[in-house]
Amino acid sequence: MKSLLLLMIVMTGAQSEQERRRLKNAKILDFVWKNCGGPDDPAVMKTLDLSPDPISIPGDLSASASASTSVELVAPLPLNVTIEKEVAGFWVKIPCVEDLGSCHYPDACDLLNQLVPPGQDCPEPLHSYGLPCRCPFKAGSYSLPQSDFYLPNMDLPYWLTNGNYRLQGALGSQDKELACLKVALSIHSD
Repeated sequence: MKSLLLLMIVMTGAQSEQERRRLKNAKILDFVWKNCGGPDDPAVMKTLDLSPDPISIPGDLSASASASTSVELVAPLPLNVTIEKEVAGFWVKIPCVEDLGSCHYPDACDLLNQLVPPGQDCPEPLHSYGLPCRCPFKAGSYSLPQSDFYLPNMDLPYWLTNGNYRLQGALGSQDKELACLKVALSIHSD
């Protein structure tokens, strides 16, 4: 769940109209993830299953996930995101441009509030399953049963289409790492 949220946050960053490219008839291939934190990180992703493979945009996505945290996750939650793109066989770090790319975000809770403003119900199916979509996240286990989503066309910067990508997100608090997640995927669009 957290890796999906992280991917959504990265894909919805601010950008000018001329730098956007409508991602239509795109495929996300070879999606893999893993925890990258230390053995004592309090927050971990336990499972994340996505289908079909490849994932079509626009199109239907089926997802299930489970995660746990042994501590309450409260603001501020600094988030460091690193995105790399494979170019000619080398991995190149994408710089932070207009809050998109390899960026430091002072508070992931603020990002969540931008996606789902306070006072609004969490989107489905999170609402139906009683799953939170904004801070604080109480200590405990979270589980999203197999659920269906529709992925609409997306606007992405021209430099973030077609290619192989690696993304790492590290969540912290008071100079301590709370969670770390790595995602690798390929994007191919018309």
